[in-house]
Amino acid sequence: MLIAFNKPFGVICKFSPEPGKPTLADFIDVPNVYAAGRLDTDSEGLLLLTDDGPLQTRIAEPSHKLPKVYWAQVEGVPTEAAVVALRNGVSLSDFNTQPAGAKLIDEPVNLWPRDPPIRYRAKIPTAWLEITLREGKNRQVRRMTAKVGFPTLRLVRASIGNVSVGGLTLGSWREIDPASPW
Repeated sequence: MLIAFNKPFGVICKFSPEPGKPTLADFIDVPNVYAAGRLDTDSEGLLLLTDDGPLQTRIAEPSHKLPKVYWAQVEGVPTEAAVVALRNGVSLSDFNTQPAGAKLIDEPVNLWPRDPPIRYRAKIPTAWLEITLREGKNRQVRRMTAKVGFPTLRLVRASIGNVSVGGLTLGSWREIDPASPW
């Protein structure tokens, strides 16, 4: 079984209860499925869940090089030099990121409103980046954009491999054929 879930902001990626916090159990009532990888509590978008251990490994492990596409709303408007730095890999304090796909994009069409909304500053513009990773270190996209001078305000995972968040309303899920998206 493979489930595609559109995780809202603030939802913790686990099924066990967390006092005062929403978890996956508040949205998905399917026994014996587990998240294939993580999505931070303050990130939104596509999360895949499965009951198949080898499939979970294939999705989550960076050695399989499965592309993960993120939309990052950043503070400021990134320069071409910043985008090139993201593409080439960024030196963070504990590792160097691998080269990534990175480009400026318009705000994604049909993007749901975030609750709560991001902070708004009248004199500081925001922009959207599309970043494609084939690795997945802790808070990597946020750390990368901050390193090049444009902190992430909102982060949405748009796709994993050929599975997209498209067509999933916020907080909803659908079962997909585990053989078809790869």
